[in-house]
Amino acid sequence: MHETIKYLEKKLKPNDIIVAGISGGPDSMCLLSLLIAFQNKLNLKIIVAHINHNVRPESKEEAQFVKNFALKNNCLFEYYKIETYQNDNFENYARKQRYDFFSQLIEKYHANYLMTAHHGDDLIETILMRLVRGSNLDGYGGFKKETKYETYELLRPLINMTKDDIIKYNQEHSIEYRFDKSNDNLDFTRNRYRKMILPLLKKENKNVHQKFLSFSEEIYNTLQFLDNMTNNALTGVINFDKVNLQEFNKLDALLKKRVVEFILKKEYQDKIILINKIHLQKILELCNSKKTNSTINLPENRILVKSYNYLYFQKNKSLDFFHALLDDKVEISQNEKIIKLTKCDIEKSNYIIRLNSKEIKLPLYVRYRKSGDIMEIKNLQGRKKLKDIFIDEKIAIDKRASWPVVIDSNNTILWLPGLKKSKFDKNSDEFYDIIYKYVISEEKRDTYDK
Repeated sequence: MHETIKYLEKKLKPNDIIVAGISGGPDSMCLLSLLIAFQNKLNLKIIVAHINHNVRPESKEEAQFVKNFALKNNCLFEYYKIETYQNDNFENYARKQRYDFFSQLIEKYHANYLMTAHHGDDLIETILMRLVRGSNLDGYGGFKKETKYETYELLRPLINMTKDDIIKYNQEHSIEYRFDKSNDNLDFTRNRYRKMILPLLKKENKNVHQKFLSFSEEIYNTLQFLDNMTNNALTGVINFDKVNLQEFNKLDALLKKRVVEFILKKEYQDKIILINKIHLQKILELCNSKKTNSTINLPENRILVKSYNYLYFQKNKSLDFFHALLDDKVEISQNEKIIKLTKCDIEKSNYIIRLNSKEIKLPLYVRYRKSGDIMEIKNLQGRKKLKDIFIDEKIAIDKRASWPVVIDSNNTILWLPGLKKSKFDKNSDEFYDIIYKYVISEEKRDTYDK
């Protein structure tokens, strides 16, 4: 325990404010007792944060025990009870509830530190479980002794100690604690590692926890290097939340994977658990695909779009039905409209169409594209699918479904505003009695002006 005490002496400063996660078990009561030993000397404010997981009859008594101990030693006591569990993964849900509670207390008290009682045996169990279950490099490191956040630091001062070291210290200093009987239940994965595998490792090397700590530190040092490399790569491939695939595909395979992981974490944040290795593999395959336009459906109603040399997210939402009468003016969206003109000096433009009312059936309408739409393009023999026109004109896949289509009452396609005109468009020296102009904002024009 000498090493832990020295660590706290070096780390703690006068008037520090500490939120400590205290369950009442031997590990957390050891940590709390160590902090209390510094309390008067450094004028520390210690907030004892206790979570009642509400799964054992003893929980109520344990909460009262921790509260009495905290108040007796001039610590503040904060309590949270998990009333119900909302998904099948008990451990993940309970962990999220714990750390949400801790975050609230850190903000409430403006704490410098959050401290938990994770020790060396916990680290071994975590690393082994993740190796067997499968994880990524971050996961294989287990957890760190120190993690810096924006306003506070998460510390695990007991990480150099074993469970036996902690029990021995508690006995020597008459530190009272409560024992959770569920820790003997071999139905729980962690307990099987603790009871069956850990003793074998310690029989091979009684200081095996130090070897795992060194392994963890090596992993995190490597991760820091990779993070720096990834950040450098990101500056070259991310532009306005889009991935430049031309630059992306120049990267090493490992950096590609980490760049994709970065954009997924940014997009999903605390819901990143919804993304698995299959999703990641499909995304990497999409990046390498020769297809110019393609998509992947992802959790939380998101679509990852590959459009030519760019990759980006969009919401998977069905477009509202749009079918409007084209009279003097139609507002298609906030950024685009079609207006009727009485005259026009512009000779050639895909933003202007001139029509002879005798060659078409009035009234005219504007709608969005439909599957199978075909158009007879001006100055081109035969008909062409709108899908092929979009491909030829390199129109991004996410813009195609909402591209306006002007039709007559026979559903004949007359015009793809801003893009192509049909054989019904008239030159300025021919007879026409209808003129329409497609008007769009500069912002929208920049995305597909031809």
